Amino acid sequence: MPWGPFQEQRVYNRRRDIHAVYGGQQQGGTCTPSQHPVVILFTGASGEQHGYADGWSTEGVFRYFGHGQIGDMVFERGNRAIRDHLVDGKDLLVFQTRGREGVRFLGQFECAGYSIEPAPDREGNERSAIVFELVPANVNELVNDELELVEEVKLDINLASLRARALEAARSTPQASGKAARRSLYRRSVAVRRYVLARAAGVCESCGKPAPFVTAQGEPYLEPHHTRRLSDGGPDDPRFVGGVCPDCHREIHHGVHGQAKNEALIEVVRQKERLSGA
Repeated sequence: MPWGPFQEQRVYNRRRDIHAVYGGQQQGGTCTPSQHPVVILFTGASGEQHGYADGWSTEGVFRYFGHGQIGDMVFERGNRAIRDHLVDGKDLLVFQTRGREGVRFLGQFECAGYSIEPAPDREGNERSAIVFELVPANVNELVNDELELVEEVKLDINLASLRARALEAARSTPQASGKAARRSLYRRSVAVRRYVLARAAGVCESCGKPAPFVTAQGEPYLEPHHTRRLSDGGPDDPRFVGGVCPDCHREIHHGVHGQAKNEALIEVVRQKERLSGA
């Protein structure tokens, strides 16, 4: 899955290809550029000397240890940025350090949850460590028993109820791990999506035209677009997500006038949300 200029599994020069373009901290495992809606993480074997042991779980979740070399880890600076990246409307990118070879792009992820676990610090003393549960940014894919979550959210037919559920879902990252974290992320994503599409009421919030077709489920086909982020995926504050037709969606991301179109969509959504009591 590509993200901007980065292609998965390709190796890049951290200083030239990342910091020269996006800025941010050039040392350490977390880069939080102030001028771009992105949080960039670096993982590698060097972290093990500080008690970090990043890696994939059997549930398909990438377990990423938080930062803080001595004493209990806390939700400050980089750790807060990782936990709240979806709330803040920022994409999360993960690179694997390869020594002198550079850094390999593992892909775009979303923080589905976190756990607090005992782990040694740099001095060998046991402390409480934050372990983030990162899921590849493909939460729109339905997985077996997760189909029931869609039906659950459909039970809310009142727009105000859908909005309340979406706002609540988008503004928190749960303390959950493994499959529970994946399900929580999917549940939040469905809640935001259902509300945004219900708010659009079958009309593209960008061009104002009716949805191009009706789905097999009998619903007008529109797509959620995250106006604060460079790519689309899991939950974001629904006040910053628009329901748009496929043509407008592609133009926003790839068109020469995409930025202006995105800014116009932001204003349309803002006006709708203001009338809803935002």
